[in-house]
Amino acid sequence: MKNLKTIFEKYGIGLDELQEKNFCRYFNHMVETNKFLNLTAITEEDEVVVKHFLDSVLPKNLFKDGATVIDVGSGAGFPALPLKIVRNDLQICMLDSLNKRVNFLNEVVEKLRLKNIFAVHSRAEDYAKTKRESFDVATARAVASLDTLVEYLLPFVKIGGCAIIYKAAKLAEELGLAKKAIEILGGKIDKIVNFKIEENDIERNVLVIKKIKQTPVKYPRGKNLPKTTPIK
Repeated sequence: MKNLKTIFEKYGIGLDELQEKNFCRYFNHMVETNKFLNLTAITEEDEVVVKHFLDSVLPKNLFKDGATVIDVGSGAGFPALPLKIVRNDLQICMLDSLNKRVNFLNEVVEKLRLKNIFAVHSRAEDYAKTKRESFDVATARAVASLDTLVEYLLPFVKIGGCAIIYKAAKLAEELGLAKKAIEILGGKIDKIVNFKIEENDIERNVLVIKKIKQTPVKYPRGKNLPKTTPIK
């Protein structure tokens, strides 16, 4: 991956030799697996570097040292796996509802010999029953609209922790629809951090929601209700 290190350095992210190798191993295994399992529509090397790897790690400094993190709807492993490669101190649980994707994620973890990161096959509303308010951070990237997403994320977060949510430029519109849900679920908008990725002219907004009180026990709701009937 000839441009990986150069592009990362441009955004102030230095990679050592092992980290660079791990990104290459990850890329190769993802592309190979993608031939029979639909993980991502983006497989061209330079695009993966910018749209998946770089995009995932740009907010790395928003995660406190040694944080316990749950990545909800990990899919092909974004942002969890790139974050783990550059922030080995993070302790990460990757959650996905499709077992084939979970197997892929655990294969990557094994190939890269990563520690304190694993994938779990479960729906968020089921996993929250046993892991409620037990993580410092809940994160998600390209999973659902914000009013839906906060119902899946905030129940996992300890009071004093936060949800770190990757969103595109239209965040303001989604925030307007999600403010009531954020309040009911025990959250408070902390800050929005904007990143500009010049290589593909993309704006990335990262929303940080602080958990200030317990989430009512009835959330997250089952039967796909967070998506079909978001909190209003």
